[in-house]
Amino acid sequence: MSLPELEPFLSWFQRNGGTIDLDAIGFKCFPSTEGGRGAVALKNIEKERTLFTVPRSLILSIKTSSLPEKFGPKIWKECKLDTGWSGLILCMMWEDAQTLDSKWSHYLAILPTAFNTPMFWNDQDLKELEGTPVVEKLGKEDAERDYHDKVLLALQRRPDLFPPESIPNHYSLERYHVMGSRILSRSFDIEHAGTDDVTLEEELNNEGDRSIGSAMDVDDHNETAGAEDGSIQDGPLLEDEDENDAINVSMVPVADLLNARFGSENAKLFYEDKELKMITTKPISAGQQIWNTYNDLPNSELLRKYGHVDVLPLSGGGNGNPADVVEIRADLVLSTFLEQSGSAATSRSERIDWWLEQGGDDIFVLETNFEIPEAMISLTRLLYLSSDEWEKARDKEKPPKPRLDSQASGLISLVLQKRIAHYPSTMKEDEEMFENEARMPLNKYQALIVRLGEKRILNSTLQRLQIAKSDSSQKRKSAPPGPNVSKKKAKR
Repeated sequence: MSLPELEPFLSWFQRNGGTIDLDAIGFKCFPSTEGGRGAVALKNIEKERTLFTVPRSLILSIKTSSLPEKFGPKIWKECKLDTGWSGLILCMMWEDAQTLDSKWSHYLAILPTAFNTPMFWNDQDLKELEGTPVVEKLGKEDAERDYHDKVLLALQRRPDLFPPESIPNHYSLERYHVMGSRILSRSFDIEHAGTDDVTLEEELNNEGDRSIGSAMDVDDHNETAGAEDGSIQDGPLLEDEDENDAINVSMVPVADLLNARFGSENAKLFYEDKELKMITTKPISAGQQIWNTYNDLPNSELLRKYGHVDVLPLSGGGNGNPADVVEIRADLVLSTFLEQSGSAATSRSERIDWWLEQGGDDIFVLETNFEIPEAMISLTRLLYLSSDEWEKARDKEKPPKPRLDSQASGLISLVLQKRIAHYPSTMKEDEEMFENEARMPLNKYQALIVRLGEKRILNSTLQRLQIAKSDSSQKRKSAPPGPNVSKKKAKR
């Protein structure tokens, strides 16, 4: 079973050395809540079965496209196309402009041209994400700066490769965003051929697998290139990632047809010198979707990168994404401390600089366990140290231990309250909206899911912190008094 629009692509794939077990795997359109177009098991499939193989020659990257060679390495570097994603995006636009003369014409023809990601939302929809980190991480301004500073420069340098009349249709800013979104949502981070050999049995028996992951992961939740287990990671890198990482970003035909969902992975992509293999990691029943997920991402990242959210039953009740997180910036901790203590900003700047030099975090992540990160507690206590204590800590090069004393607990409670205030609506208002608006627009619904997931974490963490503070206070009040030692005047 395959979608009719995929048949020319699958024929091209097999003609060019790709193999696919069409008796075991098919493709269909699932509901949007299940990822849309994806792969399905046509029969019961056992663990460790190879579903398809992809020759490295069919991978689309700056290493396989002929454009960099035609362009010339010197000019390519002068245009700064050797760093970030701009080089790969230009390669994809150029290959697309070649139409049937491109090796990847059948592949490019099946890639999406429209996206539900916030990169393409209007201002009104983006307001629904206020308080979340999504808008800040879109990188739209940075991407457009790269388009003007790198890509347009490249187009002007080589009009023989990029005829001026082709620019509006094939090399516009809009096409640049489309290609960038294709990379963001579908690329993989693939190590060069010739990495240390590991047997397939060793790979599959490893906890993490030598699976491939997508190159475009984010910030504190980035997948690292080339997992230790040898698997390929799923989720692309940001434009400002390391140059070598950006070079590994690749588009992998067929592999990018598989959807992802929290806790559902049943297949992974493994690399060998000459080909990549999609192999099942557990038995799959006939009719089940085939999922390829590297790392379980929070809804804020799923929405930003892929244009969807996961809504699953939560262990504590209700529905949401068990991988949701909330980011707390260290500067919010500092500003809250300064407001409460009345200290001048310069009186703690030296401590903050030292904290960062020691490798301290500048962003703290709250998770669904509702615990305060130890690093956040340590920084809070660092701010409260007396001058003598601060000198000792610096001399020993040891930040304070993450002991949640009353000072740290009080400040962190205020920080969480301030973080909650970043959202324009309350959790109660969002819950009422979720219950009462049965048919709200998709963008509004997905933004609401992201907000609710973050607010649950913040409110539950704050509630747990306040309960712990109250319990500690009650213990102190109920503690028996110490021995009553009466002092008598000594007789002479």
